[in-house]
Amino acid sequence: MPLFSRGFVRRRAISLATSLSVMATSFALAQDPKQGSEVRTVTDRDEQQFLFDIDLAMSNMNRSMLMTPTDDIDRDFVNVIVPHHQGTIDMARAEIKYGRNDELRRLARKMVSEQDQEISSLRHALPAAANLTPSTGAEIAARAPN
Repeated sequence: MPLFSRGFVRRRAISLATSLSVMATSFALAQDPKQGSEVRTVTDRDEQQFLFDIDLAMSNMNRSMLMTPTDDIDRDFVNVIVPHHQGTIDMARAEIKYGRNDELRRLARKMVSEQDQEISSLRHALPAAANLTPSTGAEIAARAPN
């Protein structure tokens, strides 16, 4: 009996491929010193760093959300949603650091606070899951039969 359904594996493979594609694009943009203009400005570098930070946050989130089912729906929910909220925090921090719109930066600070509180609430609602970390794709692959 297979460990995971084909649909589960397909969705995870698509997620991983998308994350890798976004990361590759970010690296390519970060390494092209001219990228459509002859003179780079600080704003252009900030934009590249912002995009890199966002892509990294999304990749980390997607990787962390890959987990081995525990046969406990509540625990699995916590193991998936906590990295999702952490991804939101990481992306909001990129807006706080590089954004220029004061209203958006204020909203991003509020998001960080709210998501941090939700993570804490989730972990306290299911104490046994508080110390668990989601299994990564590499850990899942290592456990799969050869």
